[in-house]
Amino acid sequence: MSRGAAARSALVASRGAGRVVRIATGILLIVWFALPFLPLALWAGADRWSFPSPLPTEWGTRGLVAAEGFGAVPAFLTSVVLALTVAAIATPLGALAARALTFGSVPWPRAVAALLLSPIALPPFAAVLGVNVVLLRTYVPPVAGTVLVLVVLALPYTAFVMRTAYGAYDLSYEENARLLGASRRDVLLHVQVPLLAPALARAAFLAFLVAWSDYLVTVIVGAGELVTLPLVVAGAAAAVGNDAAVAVMSLAAILPPIVLLLVTVSLGRRRAAPAAPAAVGDTAPTPVPERIPA
Repeated sequence: MSRGAAARSALVASRGAGRVVRIATGILLIVWFALPFLPLALWAGADRWSFPSPLPTEWGTRGLVAAEGFGAVPAFLTSVVLALTVAAIATPLGALAARALTFGSVPWPRAVAALLLSPIALPPFAAVLGVNVVLLRTYVPPVAGTVLVLVVLALPYTAFVMRTAYGAYDLSYEENARLLGASRRDVLLHVQVPLLAPALARAAFLAFLVAWSDYLVTVIVGAGELVTLPLVVAGAAAAVGNDAAVAVMSLAAILPPIVLLLVTVSLGRRRAAPAAPAAVGDTAPTPVPERIPA
């Protein structure tokens, strides 16, 4: 066997071994993260689970009926609307802050960045109690106050993700579009948003998680006007005999983040997929960019 053939054989073997390792690692990670949800899935379908049986002794829909009786459906919808609202507000605000910090449009950028990250460093309970006093003195409605506080808590995550994206962003795309006659709105919609779509999706996903999993802010600032899924799950878990209902509601709480995560990952892969190479001998002329209407 020649030296070149041996080198190619070794290269193919190393790629095959690397693929096996990646597949095995992916399977182990999936098992690691999915294993804690196995007891929840068993409890959700169990009408009776007596010791020392390793599996439920009676199967049924008692947990689903009990969860509906606790008000899980309206609480689920309230959580979805609240999380989507927070994500819709915190994502563009984080993008604006990240753009200003990246391209030096604000004075003292380090101080502003530290201020944006301060909600993560402060103790949540003390911070929420202090903010709640201010909101009560200024007569801010509980629902609006809850959204406002959750947006502030989500801003560090959205700003950090978008600042990383803007660090690799090339402003020449916007400059070329402006030279072709594009307005600021056209540049935003047809240049900036498409290029930053994966980062915007990741930022929105993190903001959604902040609001979706919140309990403290909704209890204190919401003042009982917002009954979200975490509140219902906590109330059911505080009593005895609601294991099946708690399992059903806990599994329902997992679904939206998983769906959004899959959408975010697929969007990132679609944007990162390389274009197909041109065929050999293809002599088609390179297309000239058209003038963007003002």
